[in-house]
Amino acid sequence: MTFERVLLRVRAVPPLGADLLVAAGVGLFTASDAAVNDPEYRQADWFTWLLVAVSVLALIARRRGPMLVVTVTGAACAGWALYGHIGELLNLPVIVALYTVAVMGDRRRTVWTGAVAAVVSGAVALRVGHDVANPQGLPVLELVWPLVPLLLGEAVRTRRELLHEYEARAARAEQDREREAARRVHEERVRIARELHDIVAHTVTAMTVQAGVALDALDARPEISRKAMRQVRDSGKEAVRELRATVTVLRERDDEPTAPVPGIDRLRELVERFEGGEVELVMRQEGELGGLSPMAGLAVHRIVQEALTNVVRHSGARRAAVSVVRHDDRLIVEIADDGAAGGAGAGERPEGRDGFGLIGMRERAVAAGGGVEYGPVPGGGFLVRAWLPAGQRHERSETPS
Repeated sequence: MTFERVLLRVRAVPPLGADLLVAAGVGLFTASDAAVNDPEYRQADWFTWLLVAVSVLALIARRRGPMLVVTVTGAACAGWALYGHIGELLNLPVIVALYTVAVMGDRRRTVWTGAVAAVVSGAVALRVGHDVANPQGLPVLELVWPLVPLLLGEAVRTRRELLHEYEARAARAEQDREREAARRVHEERVRIARELHDIVAHTVTAMTVQAGVALDALDARPEISRKAMRQVRDSGKEAVRELRATVTVLRERDDEPTAPVPGIDRLRELVERFEGGEVELVMRQEGELGGLSPMAGLAVHRIVQEALTNVVRHSGARRAAVSVVRHDDRLIVEIADDGAAGGAGAGERPEGRDGFGLIGMRERAVAAGGGVEYGPVPGGGFLVRAWLPAGQRHERSETPS
């Protein structure tokens, strides 16, 4: 914890303050080395301290002009060697400058700086001679030492770039997760709104039809009136069950039982709710309708439900027909009526405006892998036609004659 606190305090220092501290530390070591020289060589004088002052003060601007600082400190280091000074810490300012060039630049600049620095250092070593340039007797080190701070700075810069890239990737991933969560919430809201629209619109229409039948037959045929009112009661109960199943997904509890999803097996019951009104309904089913996916079955149920609701409420038709036919791996659903040409039909709203019902039919069909088309038919009337995938039908065995 102590090291982390110290590191945080160091990082909190402003850039200019950090540069001043670096210049002060480098100046302390460089000046101490320049002040003590071997007796056989030139001792420190005004020119020596001028080079110390210039190289140390130049480090204050190392962030703003790293290449200029490298040039100044490198010239000072070469000046000491040519002037007759030797020491292990006289090249400390140029080492810091070379590190700054690498850590604040790019790889191309690092390579060019290293090449020039190595050539200049080798040329100075050849000019001043073996003893002054390298008392250890290894002149090749004069070519190599400028590359060490450059490699260190390159490694630090590369690590920083990787850390920044990882942080950027993490931020992008978090944004993607937030967008995906928002998209799923939006889709779930749209789905719930579509379910509520289908349930409420269908139930109200069916109850209105049956209530009208009960009212017309109340005096003359009370048994029909009672049957119609029972249908109204059953429609209300069914709507309550479907609403409860739909709203359950908004709750946090997952252990509460839900009603089964309506499917193609309940189409007959669905059509019966509209019978007895002003529209005569006919239903036809052909082919094997079993094995349909729950999504496709629900789509068929809701498409027929919405189309019949629009027929009863808007079309002014006297007759309507529902057809569900399976052709191999496709299920064709058609709802046709004989409403007046140009009027609102099974798939339209009044005045020709697309409403939530038509949008819901299209979305359900597309989500199940199918589609919907609609429009008036020649001679009057309106047709809604939907197709959905029905899976592979089992081949029937045939006995040769």
